[in-house]
Amino acid sequence: MTPEQKRIRGWMFFDWASQPYSTLLLTFIFAPYMSDLLGSGTAAQTVWGYGVGLAGIVIALASPFLGAIADRSGRRMGFVVLFSAMYVVGAWGLWWAKPGDFSLILVMLSFAVGLIGMEFATSFTNALLPGLTGRDKMGRVSGAGWAFGYVGGLVSLVIMIALLQINPKTGHTLIGLPPLFGLDPATREDTRIVGPLTAVWYVLFMVPFFLWVRDPRPEGSVSIRQAGREAWPRLRETLRSLPKRRSLMMFLIASMLYRDALNGVYTFGGIFARGVLGWSILQIAVFGILGTVTGAIFAWAGGKADDRFGPKTVIAICLLVLCGVVAGIMGISRTAVWGHAVAADSVLPDIAFYLMGGLIGAAGGALQAASRTLMAHQSEPGRMTESFGLYALTGKATAFLAPLSIAIVTHLSASQSAGIAPVLVLFGLGLVLMLWVKTNPVRGAETEERAEA
Repeated sequence: MTPEQKRIRGWMFFDWASQPYSTLLLTFIFAPYMSDLLGSGTAAQTVWGYGVGLAGIVIALASPFLGAIADRSGRRMGFVVLFSAMYVVGAWGLWWAKPGDFSLILVMLSFAVGLIGMEFATSFTNALLPGLTGRDKMGRVSGAGWAFGYVGGLVSLVIMIALLQINPKTGHTLIGLPPLFGLDPATREDTRIVGPLTAVWYVLFMVPFFLWVRDPRPEGSVSIRQAGREAWPRLRETLRSLPKRRSLMMFLIASMLYRDALNGVYTFGGIFARGVLGWSILQIAVFGILGTVTGAIFAWAGGKADDRFGPKTVIAICLLVLCGVVAGIMGISRTAVWGHAVAADSVLPDIAFYLMGGLIGAAGGALQAASRTLMAHQSEPGRMTESFGLYALTGKATAFLAPLSIAIVTHLSASQSAGIAPVLVLFGLGLVLMLWVKTNPVRGAETEERAEA
């Protein structure tokens, strides 16, 4: 491999290593397990919403300052190490979520620490993308990275349900084996092991990243202490310049809304299936496999389409699909599918929800990959890290909005179906705001300046 290829592949390993936190913990295994711990789907959705939402507030408050400090000091890799440690400690702590003998505060605190670590590490590694390849190939690199991450999530999920997770009806795993390590299903060790599995997975597969990816300190960088003192003035200056850069500002706001909505869908999909359709953890895992497969395929295909048609077009199509999916999910229950009553033992609700899961994976994968490249196209040459810091800021500034709004609406309506309505609103608003976004506003401004000269 050439040095450039090695850097790209090492960078992609972060997506592979970190994806299980979203796949196994945030969506398909641990989140639904919260329903069992608390004994109620509505209670689990409410507690989970408040927990994830409060973690999002911490991320929103800290990320802009950390980004400014790292940008000024040139020490992004050191921050990645710190956040990786938080990821591992938080994931491992979920092992202590033992039924009948657990501290809800400790469980949610562990999850929040790991989630914050993952989100911060993702922000810093995303900022490395523009330095990996040229602008004309960023779409396929970003898409391939997301696809590789989805495959990593899929493999970890298969390991979980094939070797560790027990089907209560058979007493064996999906492939008919007893769980590894003699895990005791009576104390749900076969489910709680998902925390340590996620932690070990991350440690193992971050090795290529740290071996192959280098981020030399730029000229003019300063100490961490000085960078900390300069963080707020730099942020204030950057924020004041946004009104003059309308395309960038509108994209930041649009992506802030639709990324939050997408995280809400990922976060509450498993809890919804558990509470509304009565799915088992195993069924939810199969649902996860389907979404992960479509996510990997369409993240890769979306990267190709990104380079050919532009990331804005890919984003708009994905948002339209996601609006339809959320509306479709709200019309699915155990007794009815999109207005048509079904028998209590009908499999039609299950088939419909599997279909929605496949579409969520497809649109979500392509959307996230295209958003990374569009952010790079919005950025001025030589100020790429600062721009990705803004992207991180806006992505986290309202990270609490979807989970908290879902928690509030669910609490007030006592209905999980009605509770996901805020997500539809967020996707719609994001789509409308994309009308004011240009794919290459920086290049356009440069062309105009050359013409005037």
